[in-house]
Amino acid sequence: MRLGIIILLWLLALVVSAQQSADEIRKSIYFGGGSYYISEDQGVDLHHWLDSIPNLLEKYDIHLISHTDPIGGKEYNEWLSRMRSGAVLGLLLQRAIPEHKITIKDWGLENAVYSNDSYEGMQMNRRVDVILYPIIF
Repeated sequence: MRLGIIILLWLLALVVSAQQSADEIRKSIYFGGGSYYISEDQGVDLHHWLDSIPNLLEKYDIHLISHTDPIGGKEYNEWLSRMRSGAVLGLLLQRAIPEHKITIKDWGLENAVYSNDSYEGMQMNRRVDVILYPIIF
């Protein structure tokens, strides 16, 4: 009986996790090498994207996940990653999104999604992902 309940709970956790991943909404903000400057176009685009999501604060948890390329070493990229997420956080706060609704994870040069063996891959890794996860009631 106990094993059955454990298996049932484990399966339920898998279903909820899969559902969250399937329903997440993602927007990436890209940066130049060594920069945490957000272009005006990207800022406006982010604001339009946020405006297009009905009931944003009631229906979603907001996560900022920041990344860098490997140029400059570990400590520098940890700092740069924090600066990038801070820049995006500033834009969200300008939109009156409460800070307690936002979770930040700064990866720096770790957990690169794209290969850093090419210039294009490094460009794609210089970003902050704004991810909206549905709030499960």
